[in-house]
Amino acid sequence: MTNAQQHIGTIALVVKDYDDAIEFYTQKLNFELVEDTDLGDGKRWVLISPPNSNGACSNGTNSSRTNLLLAKATTPEQMSAIGNQTGGRVFLFLHTNDFWRDYNLMLSKGVTFSEEPRVEPYGTVVVFDDLYGTKWDLLQLNNQ
Repeated sequence: MTNAQQHIGTIALVVKDYDDAIEFYTQKLNFELVEDTDLGDGKRWVLISPPNSNGACSNGTNSSRTNLLLAKATTPEQMSAIGNQTGGRVFLFLHTNDFWRDYNLMLSKGVTFSEEPRVEPYGTVVVFDDLYGTKWDLLQLNNQ
């Protein structure tokens, strides 16, 4: 039996508007726009990823990075999930190797934080919201 190798490649994030979401993530969080492909009928395949993520970049070859797929809501049910995909809990965890650098940069770019940074047994963390209210943790683990 061979060793299976798996990783989560893409996580869908339901958004109201592709371009507004791209602008927020690339301008305020410095994410990379990995791909933006028109699929017709108003649908697009939009992948974004944090800066300097592990894995290959835009060409996608041998990529081990986890990307976010910005998925535009098209039904009332999907619209109701925008900003609340996890029922008010933190949905995504943005790991960093320099918490205070990234926190201060995000603060200077107008990112909304719902609390003050705090030190927990596992690391330094703060909760922030994306443009639709989706909750994220900015997190630097103690071992980084």
